[in-house]
Amino acid sequence: MKTSIILLTYNGLSFTRKCIDSIRTNTPPNDYEIIVVDNGSTDGTVEWLRAQSDLQVIYNKDNAGFPKGCNQGMALAKGDNLLLLNNDTIVTPRWLGQLLSCLYSDDWIGGVGPVTNAAAYYSALQVPYQTLEDMIPFAEQYNRTDPSKWEERLKLVGFCLLIKREVYEAVGDLDERFSPGNFEDDDYSLRIRQAGYRLMLSTDTFIHHEGSASFREDPQSFYALMQTNSRKFAQKWGFSPDYSLGIRHDILQCLEEPEAEPIRVLEVGCACGATLLELKNWYPNAELHGIELNPHAAAIASRFANVRSENIESIDIELPHEYFDYIIFADVLEHLVEPWNVLRTVMPYLKENGKVLASIPNVAHYSVIRDLLKGYWTYTDKGLLDVTHLRFFTREGIGRLFFGTGFQALQFRVNILQPSREDEEWMDAMERLVGNDMKEEWKVYQYIVKAYKKQPAPDTSRSEVIIQLRKLVRRIEWEIDPEESSAELVEMYRNREIEVKDMANILEQDVVFPFKTAQKITEILMNHGLFPSKEELLGKLSKGNR
Repeated sequence: MKTSIILLTYNGLSFTRKCIDSIRTNTPPNDYEIIVVDNGSTDGTVEWLRAQSDLQVIYNKDNAGFPKGCNQGMALAKGDNLLLLNNDTIVTPRWLGQLLSCLYSDDWIGGVGPVTNAAAYYSALQVPYQTLEDMIPFAEQYNRTDPSKWEERLKLVGFCLLIKREVYEAVGDLDERFSPGNFEDDDYSLRIRQAGYRLMLSTDTFIHHEGSASFREDPQSFYALMQTNSRKFAQKWGFSPDYSLGIRHDILQCLEEPEAEPIRVLEVGCACGATLLELKNWYPNAELHGIELNPHAAAIASRFANVRSENIESIDIELPHEYFDYIIFADVLEHLVEPWNVLRTVMPYLKENGKVLASIPNVAHYSVIRDLLKGYWTYTDKGLLDVTHLRFFTREGIGRLFFGTGFQALQFRVNILQPSREDEEWMDAMERLVGNDMKEEWKVYQYIVKAYKKQPAPDTSRSEVIIQLRKLVRRIEWEIDPEESSAELVEMYRNREIEVKDMANILEQDVVFPFKTAQKITEILMNHGLFPSKEELLGKLSKGNR
């Protein structure tokens, strides 16, 4: 079986040489052919390509753009499989064999891609290496075939996309309206899914990627191109790629059942179903349902979930009461005319221990308050004052929304955008005026809410809190999203969900650097005035673990 590897070049000779050398080094020689399409390079790339004996090369006089260049290469390909590969990648040991293992594990898998160090759409890892010399030993250890690490995705990123020839013949060329590049891979992914095939992210396979090397010299033009092609995509498909293809991991992290549990989930405003599809990766036995107003997006989601294209404010759900374990409203409630009525309507369809998961923007964010004090309330295309928002909520308003519609318990998480030093100083000055320790609420960009239909049993609730605290302490230890993690810890302690002894037990049993982490937690709580003595708090947390 042979794979045709198609590379586009437009200058960047050093990248191209490293990429092709890595293919030669890390791929069995009889398993591939390399087709290079050069888009009018002027930096010596053409001369170097002419000196290579194992390449098939198409020389364009001008820059034809990424989609058209790929189409030229695919038309020349003779392999059983076609692989679009950016020339700023470096492939690694066993890369192609592992991707092929995933691709041919099911007749209906049409395309696969690897993970990397720099890419969009949740396909990048935090890597330990700093140099390319250290990258290969990392990849050598990382690349081990493991089907449990294959994840189905709504779309794959085109820096490395492997498809079967039958898929190419069924779907055709990349859409050249997206030239010179960007969103052609989103479009191609959806067309592959429309043809009935599945797409898989092979997270057991890693290659290195420099990332947008072709566009790095002119970031303003790159951003303008992204905006233009996003509009082209929306015109073609009838929905925004920015909103409709996103995966809400912050919502999914609120799920608490064992992975084998056959949970039933309804997502209201599911768009193209990317979050539901990811949920299926986490919970293989889950039963997925969706309600989506946009019929074009709903048609994409309906290929793998039970989705109806209707308005949640007028729909008859037509399922038995107490059917769902979770109902998700991700950035939906603020768009409704009567969110209170919707919550009352869906509550009977939750099981006795069912929950609503919701993300809701915080209108008490410092950016909104500051502009309002200056006399501005300016609607935007997206964000806190999205022009399509009909309702606005603070934390207190969210509480009234859910408790007022019959929910008996709430848990909050927060999404925070890192404020600038000037923003911090402004909030400090405002807090001196209003008091009440409001700064932490002003920082919150969005609340993630878990609303319980019935008050959870004390032992269950306590167990959930300790599990969440354990994750949070580990995040603080490794400085993962420090602002968000600090805010969540403060929130849990202020609400008396946790005690010092809970943190001390976790520090003693579950972290690598207990005393160092205890110091970090001490600083966080003391900075918010939540404990009278720094020395006493550190002593209770560290329990002698120095």
